[in-house]
Amino acid sequence: MFTGIQFTGTLGPNASARWFTFNWPATWHVIWYLMPDTPEAAAELDWSVAVQRADANNVTYWITATNLSSDTITFEGRYAVLN
Repeated sequence: MFTGIQFTGTLGPNASARWFTFNWPATWHVIWYLMPDTPEAAAELDWSVAVQRADANNVTYWITATNLSSDTITFEGRYAVLN
């Protein structure tokens, strides 16, 4: 297993946005998660991940993040490859 940070993001109060990351091997099992950098205790994020086949060997991940708080939040888009 290996892990890393793929992107950083900022969302205003109650805002949503979508990020993508491409050319990941289709055979990898990747877990995506978001980690708030904002120190406020009320920082709360929700996210969903969609996978799109790019070609025979690669995929693109689409990560939609939603800020569930009334404050601006910064965060890291992190991943873990399980195989």
